[in-house]
Amino acid sequence: MRKLSFIFATLLLAATMHAQELKTIKLNTPDKNRGSAVMKALSDRHSDREYAAKELSLQDLSDLLWAANGINRPDGKRTAPSALNKQDIDIYVIMKEGAYLYDAKANNLQPVAKGDHRGAVAGGQDFVKSAPACLVLVSDLSRFGNVADHTKLMAAVDAGIVCQNINVFCASAGLATVPRASMDQAALKQILKLTDNQLPIMNNPVGYPRK
Repeated sequence: MRKLSFIFATLLLAATMHAQELKTIKLNTPDKNRGSAVMKALSDRHSDREYAAKELSLQDLSDLLWAANGINRPDGKRTAPSALNKQDIDIYVIMKEGAYLYDAKANNLQPVAKGDHRGAVAGGQDFVKSAPACLVLVSDLSRFGNVADHTKLMAAVDAGIVCQNINVFCASAGLATVPRASMDQAALKQILKLTDNQLPIMNNPVGYPRK
């Protein structure tokens, strides 16, 4: 029994150290004056499954995440509304070097897991692995408390709103994306260290259009 406990502790320590090799990414201040008008962005919105072999710039990533679900008012409310303002949607950013959690308050990316986990987001669709960044929308159902019996429905609606923010921003800024529900949920829950109350709902691979 002691041997098993020692092995488990060693593996846990190794996994923690592995994640800690990634550093927090400080995001740029979002440029709130960029992009086209809303009607033009809606006109340009389309799904794109091909991406250029080029990493997203830090400014594009910063603006993308702020548009998706960033803080846009001094009271902490977001660019995306949520049921009862529970702000249940967290955005995990999966890139070649590792997985990160978007911290809207600190305007940074917190490291979660080192390594390329885009395959888990792909869920069998290989084109996803060519996107430089995959945004995984996870609802923390515990934030709803006991306010309703249909929390999963509210979570799905909230995720859909964040997803549409991503789609419209990408159309406005000249980025390529496609909204998806397919993914290896079991693998992602393990990689992202999610609890039973945290539900991956949607994802958006994002990149520059392939010429």
